[in-house]
Amino acid sequence: MGRGAAGGSPRVALVHDWLTGMRGGERCLEVFCELFPEAPLYTLLHVPGSVSAVIERRRIVTSFVQRLPAAATRYRHYLPLFPAAIRMFDLRGFDLVLSLSHCAAKAVRRPPSALHLSYCFSPMRYVWDLYDDYFGARAGVVVRTLMPPVAAALRAWDKRTDRVDGFVAISQHIADRIRRVYGRDADVIHPPIEVARFRPVSGPGEYYLVVSALVPYKRVDLAVAAANRLRRRLVVVGTGPEEARLRAAGGPTVEFLGWRSDAEVADLYARCRAVLFPAVEDYGIVPLEAAAAGRPTIALARGGVLETMVGLGRAEGPPTAVFFDDQTAEALVSAMLAFEVAAARFAPAALRARAEQFDRPVFTQRLRDYLDRRYAEFRARRSC
Repeated sequence: MGRGAAGGSPRVALVHDWLTGMRGGERCLEVFCELFPEAPLYTLLHVPGSVSAVIERRRIVTSFVQRLPAAATRYRHYLPLFPAAIRMFDLRGFDLVLSLSHCAAKAVRRPPSALHLSYCFSPMRYVWDLYDDYFGARAGVVVRTLMPPVAAALRAWDKRTDRVDGFVAISQHIADRIRRVYGRDADVIHPPIEVARFRPVSGPGEYYLVVSALVPYKRVDLAVAAANRLRRRLVVVGTGPEEARLRAAGGPTVEFLGWRSDAEVADLYARCRAVLFPAVEDYGIVPLEAAAAGRPTIALARGGVLETMVGLGRAEGPPTAVFFDDQTAEALVSAMLAFEVAAARFAPAALRARAEQFDRPVFTQRLRDYLDRRYAEFRARRSC
């Protein structure tokens, strides 16, 4: 990393939307924290103990959202307040601002003399691509009545990206969305997985597997319907507001396990036949985790999974997935049957080798090289 304003290392501030659990975004944040161990972390909300020790042990600065009633569990209800909350952070004195954002973090006010790079998981999903999933028919009548003008205001706010000097997208799929929504180009650095957490085992596998939040856009209902139709064993890991409806729809071959620890999930991957992945995902960590455990994925042919998986019959290399084109139970059933015919073509060693291309050390090196280059370019421009 280049020199800061006073000639030493740059003074770095990290900004993250909120800290309420260890998900894909927080696993990326861990790497940023390791690269900049002295950098303070600014976030709208922090639930102590909800994230890893690497994150917890640094100085964490929260917004007024932290003090609102029931914020730890109902923070999304305060969405209209997030623009004001993120603007209140004072980042004077920092040379480099690194935000990790799918909602508000990218809108933090950077000092005029600082470089702001935003690692973008997505433009604000709630008011763009997934508006109907969050505020459509399943929402209460009050929310459906009040939300349209609020969403319009949030869209106008979200499109203002003048405080960001450069975007880094988690996938080309998201880079395309950034270009469509913000009118900005973005570099791409794919998020990491931790390959060492997974251990392939021999054998054909015992069941199909879904690892997912149980929310509408994940389309777990398609996996349940396909398993019912084929009478195949399906294990579902995850919780969410759709759980009761999905349990009611599940037949005798479908089992719901709820939340499971990382170690338990790794074991479930290793013993499955294949992972079912019927959602349009921004990136998709699950197929790569399955590959690290030596298991393939049956996936909808849209979104970030097209950048990480090699489809059966494709020329790019050994297959790691069977793709299906239509987001329907019928198409998923056909893909499952196609997989069963070709199951012997999915080699655990090739699957793991594919996952290793996205391993955490690879991400760390790519991120370090990118930040070094961008900050050096920034310093060179300012010295002219």
